[in-house]
Amino acid sequence: MEDDAEHQRTGRCACGKVGFSVPDDPLIIHCCHCSYCQRETGSAFAINFLVEAKRVEWRGEPDIIDTPSVSGRGQLIFRCPDCGVALSSHYPSFGEALHFLRVGTFDDVSGIAPDVHIYTASKQDWVRLDDGAPTYEEYYRTRDHWDADKIGRLKKAMGK
Repeated sequence: MEDDAEHQRTGRCACGKVGFSVPDDPLIIHCCHCSYCQRETGSAFAINFLVEAKRVEWRGEPDIIDTPSVSGRGQLIFRCPDCGVALSSHYPSFGEALHFLRVGTFDDVSGIAPDVHIYTASKQDWVRLDDGAPTYEEYYRTRDHWDADKIGRLKKAMGK
């Protein structure tokens, strides 16, 4: 695993059968308010830590399940085969190059906050978005929020 960051973050499912470690150097952290994330999590949103797939080290074997998404192109969700907790997803726009790791599965969430709120057109009415992060009713243009280094990392991860 490539490790440019000094600090590693770890995470796991509820039963502990599947876990991961990843450098504490995400490309970006999304807070997604789409109706699919709400339904899948049973909550008002999902917070995802986006990182290159090759930088994620898995402990145990997650099941990979193809499920519907807002785009209509689906998503691959990495779940524990025993307790069913969703740990990560691959979305069609980035293929298998990136993991969208669920922040709620991290062992220590200190210092993790959304860089951007997406799909806010379907957010719950009671959710207040006053944390200073930019908000978008749908998605955003990557180059508007990713610096040159992170765009370079993305291109490398996608083989471009």
